[in-house]
Amino acid sequence: MSQKVNLNAYFERIGFAGSIAPTLATLETIIALHPAAIPFENLNPLLDLPVSLELGAIEKKLLAERRGGYCYEHNLLLMAVLRELDYSVRGLSARVLWSNPDAVDVEPHHMLVLVDIGGASYIADVGFGGMTPTAPLKLKRDVEQATPHETYRLLGGDPVWRLEVKIGEEWRPVYLFETAEKTVADYAASNAYLSTDPESGFRRELRLSLAPPGRRINLRDNRLTIHASGEEPEIRLLTSAGEMREALVDLFGLQLPPPASIEPLFASVLTRAGVPPAPEEEAGLADPQ
Repeated sequence: MSQKVNLNAYFERIGFAGSIAPTLATLETIIALHPAAIPFENLNPLLDLPVSLELGAIEKKLLAERRGGYCYEHNLLLMAVLRELDYSVRGLSARVLWSNPDAVDVEPHHMLVLVDIGGASYIADVGFGGMTPTAPLKLKRDVEQATPHETYRLLGGDPVWRLEVKIGEEWRPVYLFETAEKTVADYAASNAYLSTDPESGFRRELRLSLAPPGRRINLRDNRLTIHASGEEPEIRLLTSAGEMREALVDLFGLQLPPPASIEPLFASVLTRAGVPPAPEEEAGLADPQ
């Protein structure tokens, strides 16, 4: 990761302006803006396209092509930006508990970043999809920490930390991690599994998430959910390729891959959801734009 990151392109992508001093306030601003602008998405694995961990490829995809990605892409980009801003950072690995709270012995398939500021350590994670923390979290056990979205807490430590999030009145586990530094090479096998193995969830289901102020927007295959703070979630099933294109472009801000690749993916998602093709789509006449 010796290549310099394009700070101007990153700041333009997330809408950042202001001081770039390596302070907690700057970090808080970046961690709030990033998941509000760059979506979590897994189009490449579903399209049989590679997911590169090389910084230049990540910048091209997330910044120039205005796409998104999953944890390794988001957090490797974040780590490069923070290093360029003179933060002390290191990459970590985590075992995900969110969908399986008892899976404490699973392989670590998630990346997060540890940031040291003024003698204190914080975890920064802009790539956990629908439950991405939208603020840095101080590495301190048994303290409730508010973010612009949910409240989190860290338990344990010495050496395994457990991140939990408060949903309603219930605390739910997010992931387990240790503070031993990991490198890009350490992430390679996990990235290959997530992006190419048929058993990977990223190969079997379309997943997108975005966290603009006051809302979380999530898409799982054709199920669109919008959580607005203090309100009941709005849930809608997308029933056409046109609705899916509109959601990805207008709600998630994506620049889509070419129609020749994305249209068959939409058809596959809708078929899996039991949605019959519209007559014009069945005939191959749907507008690809």
